[in-house]
Amino acid sequence: MKAASTPFKKKKKQSGVWLTLMPLYLFTLVFVAGPLVYMFVLSFQTRAEVWGVVNQFTLDNYKNIFQPVYLNTFVESFKLALTSTLLICAIGYPFGYFMAKLPAQWKKRVMLLLMIPFWTSSLIRLYGWIIIFRANGTLDKLLMGLGLTDGPLKLLYTYPAVVVGMVYALLQFMILAVYSSAEKMDWSLVEAARDLGATPLKAFLTVTLKLTLPGLLSGVILTFIPSMGLFFIADILGGNKVVLVGSLIQDQLMKAHNWPFAAALSVVLMILTSLMISLYKRVTHTTELEGIL
Repeated sequence: MKAASTPFKKKKKQSGVWLTLMPLYLFTLVFVAGPLVYMFVLSFQTRAEVWGVVNQFTLDNYKNIFQPVYLNTFVESFKLALTSTLLICAIGYPFGYFMAKLPAQWKKRVMLLLMIPFWTSSLIRLYGWIIIFRANGTLDKLLMGLGLTDGPLKLLYTYPAVVVGMVYALLQFMILAVYSSAEKMDWSLVEAARDLGATPLKAFLTVTLKLTLPGLLSGVILTFIPSMGLFFIADILGGNKVVLVGSLIQDQLMKAHNWPFAAALSVVLMILTSLMISLYKRVTHTTELEGIL
């Protein structure tokens, strides 16, 4: 009887697992895979003369991306993303590294400080930068008070203002990614390298940097990719002077109503994202991004 009941219990357990996982699979199929497949199919369709699309296969949507005006948008978005990511690495890596070396009590306090900005809408926080950067704003008054400038500076609606907004919006992701990697590091390896005669710089480059590389590359992905599409930052702080790929997709959807071309732009952006994640996996030999809790 016991031998006969064992297969029945296994089948019952397996059916229970499937019933538990079924909602997750359905949700993924309907709300993740479905829109991606629809976007991919839409990118090969033809725009209607007035509204909507025509079910006619075409490659013109992808060919149009190579027009100078659109290709330049990708290049400028890449430059902005690269500049923002380099600044974020320069600030976020040391922050996350030294945060991992803090006592447990201070780690909790710093983590709380990093989480507080997420409690407020990013739009509200970006409008705060308008008050800082505008003419005769907070920064202008501070610089003139210190005698560094003679008059108001044109800081708002400039390229540097957009870069500052990108760094401000994405810096926490780099810090958390590096912290997640550095906190799991075996610090005795650094001490062993020092005992064997390595200088602090050499010990950092040969031991610490290699062990925290997954977190650093994860932070690069979490900051570089979004900075190419966060068009609302460019709109608020750049005043439409800085056009990103995200801005271009929004304009094609909402203003030009060219849905197939917007879908093609989205597919290309998604391919770039997938390539970066694949490169990350190949370099770090890991399947998960550091800092994603």
